[in-house]
Amino acid sequence: MSRTVTERCGRVSAVVPTVVVCQDDRMRSPSIGRRARPAYPVLLLVAALLAGCGRPAAPADAWQDPSPMATAAQPAESTAGPAPSVVSSAAPTPTPTRAAARRVFPVRAGNVDYHPTHGGYPGTDVFADCGEPVVAVTDGVVLEVSRVDRFDKRGPLGPNNGGLSVSLLGDDGVRYYGSHLSAIAAGVDAGVRVRAGQQLGKVGRTGNANNVCHLHFGLSPKCTGHDDWWIRRGVVWPAPYLNSWRKGGNRSPVAEVTAWQRGHGCPKSPGGSAAGG
Repeated sequence: MSRTVTERCGRVSAVVPTVVVCQDDRMRSPSIGRRARPAYPVLLLVAALLAGCGRPAAPADAWQDPSPMATAAQPAESTAGPAPSVVSSAAPTPTPTRAAARRVFPVRAGNVDYHPTHGGYPGTDVFADCGEPVVAVTDGVVLEVSRVDRFDKRGPLGPNNGGLSVSLLGDDGVRYYGSHLSAIAAGVDAGVRVRAGQQLGKVGRTGNANNVCHLHFGLSPKCTGHDDWWIRRGVVWPAPYLNSWRKGGNRSPVAEVTAWQRGHGCPKSPGGSAAGG
């Protein structure tokens, strides 16, 4: 005779057989007359299984709490610490600097000549045919324009010697002066901005030019507050710069003109000869 015991724990089941020896069995055996004993080892195993059954295991498709998600309003927490700040690798754009002033020869003609020196004060007479174009040496603003020839041999020498003339304050701070012109271009007036190579007038022989067609050319600093014709006519020798410009170079008179003004300032009266342009 046999007996089957089944215990369930969630999805786990155990079948325990129990063997009972009937007392009416007359066979001589050491187990005759003894009480039936259960299979203790098997029962202990069942008890262990039953003891481990707490709540049933969750099915595979059971709901799980979601992990935190990053949103635009609330970023997900990180265990790695705060994120490093982003530093741009772009170097600041430097501030652009103005290119060096371009300079050109003041007379646009094929047949031109000049002397490296000048009588009485620094300056240069550039000889060319009357009517040849006189141009701006560099970019700048027109300072003074004389459209009327007021020169009179009986009058005081100096202020009107140049006849028709134009002076230009270059962007480099140097004043460029040309006189004895036969004509001045339309629109060339004080305060007007001009470009290097732009025509200002024409070669002539007005003023104290001794009836010879030429351009008197002078370099000087700008002295404000008074008529400084004795400075405007020239304070440094132009020939070395004219040599450069005539060959397409760009030699600058800025350093020499600046040094002269540092040493002389703005003299209130002319020194040396009052002759010339």
